[in-house]
Amino acid sequence: MPQITPSFFLKPKFNVLQFLAISIFVMMLPLETMAFQQNASADYNEYSGEVKEASSNKSLVFATLTVEGTNISTITNTEGNFLLKVPKDLTDKNVVVSFLGYKTKMVPISSLQPEKNEISLEVSVTQLSEININAPKDALALVRETLKNRDDNYFKDPSLMTAFYRETIKRRRRNVSLAEAVVNIYKTPYDIGRDDAVELYKARKSTDYSKLDTVALKLQGGPYNTLYVDLMKYPEYIFSEETLPNYKFAFDRSTTTNDRLIYVIRFDQRENVLEPLYSGELYIDVENKVLTGAIFSLNITDEDLAADLFVRRKPAKVDVWPTEVSYRVDYREKDGKWYYGYSSVFMEFKVDWEDKWFNSQYSMTAEMAITDWESVSKTERPKYRQRIRKSIILSDEASGFSDPDFWGEYNIIEPEKSIESAIRKIQRQLRRAERNSD
Repeated sequence: MPQITPSFFLKPKFNVLQFLAISIFVMMLPLETMAFQQNASADYNEYSGEVKEASSNKSLVFATLTVEGTNISTITNTEGNFLLKVPKDLTDKNVVVSFLGYKTKMVPISSLQPEKNEISLEVSVTQLSEININAPKDALALVRETLKNRDDNYFKDPSLMTAFYRETIKRRRRNVSLAEAVVNIYKTPYDIGRDDAVELYKARKSTDYSKLDTVALKLQGGPYNTLYVDLMKYPEYIFSEETLPNYKFAFDRSTTTNDRLIYVIRFDQRENVLEPLYSGELYIDVENKVLTGAIFSLNITDEDLAADLFVRRKPAKVDVWPTEVSYRVDYREKDGKWYYGYSSVFMEFKVDWEDKWFNSQYSMTAEMAITDWESVSKTERPKYRQRIRKSIILSDEASGFSDPDFWGEYNIIEPEKSIESAIRKIQRQLRRAERNSD
């Protein structure tokens, strides 16, 4: 029997003043599930395995695997596991495996097994003598030069990208809501101010509302939440000319990726700036002045101020505030030009009911990885009616979860074991609920 419960809507916005907001309202929670048609294809081979560090055998999270000479790629999950689908006519090529701070490795696809592949990467040791003495001695100057060089270093042609997007919501450590989609992204050139457009291709969800205590959560914005973490496409959201003076920048250390020397720039907001801004690390290619990645988080020092930024509507007897909001973006390179490859948003927050002794802790993760792309003409930009709205709630657009072959030839991020377990458990509960209602 469906119950009426308050429902949280999380809406990332991403700008200096506010990026995430939560809207809460009452809704009915239907118990439903749907099986999708299988969409398997015989035109590709599937390979799975794990990427590890050679010396310690630890898993490498968010390592990139790319089919040599193509735009086909995937990324390892939080357990270091990967799933890569390769067209059969490309199996004579190599897989290029790369990770920040490690030596890039070329693995012949012909040497891979369908499952349980282990790929080890060696740490890349940076010698002090390798540091380019011509690099700016001032960290802010290097950041400014990197932003200035954007139009030359990043894609100038419009591209149609295929991406895999996933949302997960947890109550403490338990997965309670999962939503996934394959989307088409019309990525506009970096040297123009026009926003990117997203078209939904496939989507599925699985939610166990019984694990959500007395609230149900939904994330509003879908793939746009991760798309706007592309700092080089949307620098105005964090590093505009007006906001740059609000930060202090400092050289942290140097590392390598794809045999390139990378400077790590640490940044934080200045002490005299009262509004919550960001702190984190920028990874900049020394020779070409290119941002290859960034990891940063919102500074939350005042619960009430953070709640004002994020909470839009809520029941009178409930307090909601974020305890952590963090972001990640990684870029990839081809033929001397860089493009958006992966991004994620993580948010942790607390829900405190006035008439309860203990509060509830929830976390939300949204991530998106580009798995293929091609250059297109400007006329191929999808019409407005074909694009998903920036207010989309992916879990409302999807109908249910399906078999593992649902995605067919499309590359996805390998699900964590905890997610796979949650999916199976939720499916069993939904089937039981349907039988009991008959």
